[in-house]
Amino acid sequence: MYRVFESLDELVTIVEEARGVPMTSGCVVPRGDVLELLDEVRDSIPSEFDDAQDVLDHRDEVVTKAKTEADQNLNSARSEADKTSAEARAEAEQMLTDARERAEQIVSEARAEAEQTVTKARREYEDYISRAQSEADRMVQAGRAAYEQSVHEGKSEQERLVSETEVVQEAQDESKRILDEANTDAERLRGDCDAYVDSRLADFEELLGRTIRTVSKGRQQLRSPVGAPFDYEGWQDPAGGASSK
Repeated sequence: MYRVFESLDELVTIVEEARGVPMTSGCVVPRGDVLELLDEVRDSIPSEFDDAQDVLDHRDEVVTKAKTEADQNLNSARSEADKTSAEARAEAEQMLTDARERAEQIVSEARAEAEQTVTKARREYEDYISRAQSEADRMVQAGRAAYEQSVHEGKSEQERLVSETEVVQEAQDESKRILDEANTDAERLRGDCDAYVDSRLADFEELLGRTIRTVSKGRQQLRSPVGAPFDYEGWQDPAGGASSK
């Protein structure tokens, strides 16, 4: 490239030093020297200039080709984006379906557990009531038998000791005391049974409360936006332990 500028400088020098033509602005230059310098300039021009000229000559063709390739790439990108969007939508729908099935399973299990607990509590309540009633009846009968026995013994003693009224009165008081104690024990046993049953029903009420909160939380998660992960970690098992994934 340096030779190009050097040759041009020599051409300028030749023209400046050339002999002028009288009465004109022209001059006489040595043709051979000028042509030789022009050949050197032409040979010294880099080949990139020719390539650049070729690019300029085929500019429209290159631009059209580039535009075509860009359109093809854009269409390919759109197709890929549509495919990815469809796959994401299908995956989101599948996740929603799985979440709904899991929620229905949780609700079903909670309902079954609640029904089973209610049935068990009812059986236990009826069993305790039955045993308490039987025990109360037994104690009442025992009290009555003791009372009758005491009355019978009192009458016998009264007949034997008619004159000793104090002994008869004591026997009657004793028999009445025994009967009162029997009735008191029966009422106490019935009260203990009722208190135990009430405690078991309170535990069952708390279990039902946890079950209802679990079902409510599952329903709230079902209303969350599509694709949101279902929170299985926060669910509380009706038996009292945390569920696993």
